[in-house]
Amino acid sequence: MTGGARRCIVVSTLAEACFYADHGYDDILYAYPLPFDKVERCAQLAERLALFHVLVDNSATLEELKKRPLKQGKSWHVWMKLDCDNGRAGIPYSEPRALQLAKDIAATAGVNLTGVYAHCGNTYGCQGEEQIKAVAQETTTLTLQFMEKLKAAGIEGVKSSIGSTPSCSQPVPDMAMLSEVHPGNYVFYDVQQSLIGSCSLTDVAVRVLTRVIGHYPHRNQLLVDCGWTALSHDGGGKLPTGYAVIEGHPELKLLAMTQEHGRVEAVSGKLDFSKYPIGSMLSLMPYHACATAMMHPVYYVHSQGKIVGTWTPTRGW
Repeated sequence: MTGGARRCIVVSTLAEACFYADHGYDDILYAYPLPFDKVERCAQLAERLALFHVLVDNSATLEELKKRPLKQGKSWHVWMKLDCDNGRAGIPYSEPRALQLAKDIAATAGVNLTGVYAHCGNTYGCQGEEQIKAVAQETTTLTLQFMEKLKAAGIEGVKSSIGSTPSCSQPVPDMAMLSEVHPGNYVFYDVQQSLIGSCSLTDVAVRVLTRVIGHYPHRNQLLVDCGWTALSHDGGGKLPTGYAVIEGHPELKLLAMTQEHGRVEAVSGKLDFSKYPIGSMLSLMPYHACATAMMHPVYYVHSQGKIVGTWTPTRGW
């Protein structure tokens, strides 16, 4: 995904940043509003790597960076988080304090304003390509307009970025004017992304295998060994097929889960239990791959029905 280079990656936890740093990556953006208790760990990474970037969206965090100047003559590389109507992190693009914060960062000794970062997570409320592109266009336009404000204020050489899997899956031409884009979920995709319009179900590259462990004809249900600790409760069971899509079995619905158990019933009518013997396997396509992936200590990589490798995720913060 990095074209063979060990540069220009984005992480959401310091545990991930340390993992990549330990494996030779030296240009890492910690794309999360910088918590004060992690300033020292970030400083150590910034002093160790060629480029380690942090995210700032308020003046209090900037003050914390001032209190911890970097050694070896290095400067903090700061991306300012801009909220372009997503409503999560970021300083609202339309407020005068956004431009003022950018000026303050640029004017601070030992700190470089490296970029402006916007996340158009409001694409997750879209349905279809047209709606996704409308949000992507709005976020791109607002970000580029803010970049013009920076130039008018004499602040040059700042990078621009937006990110979200839907917007990067259905990009608009103006996104080519940005320096970078930062999608995340796109590495796997999931059922949610297929409903939004980012991809089709055939693009989803993650499955949870579960085994049938019980037949209960009196309630017309199967029991499987996949509970919410293996899948997560994301999606709230609002799919026509419940909490997941059961691959190859549109007639089945994952109705409910407890910690280690899942109850499967027919979408309509009676189950033919002979089709799902106890001990047989079902393949679940998760609603939200990010939440599901965090439930597992290892991922099995397969191709044409054979296991070809394993991936071990980095856990913790």
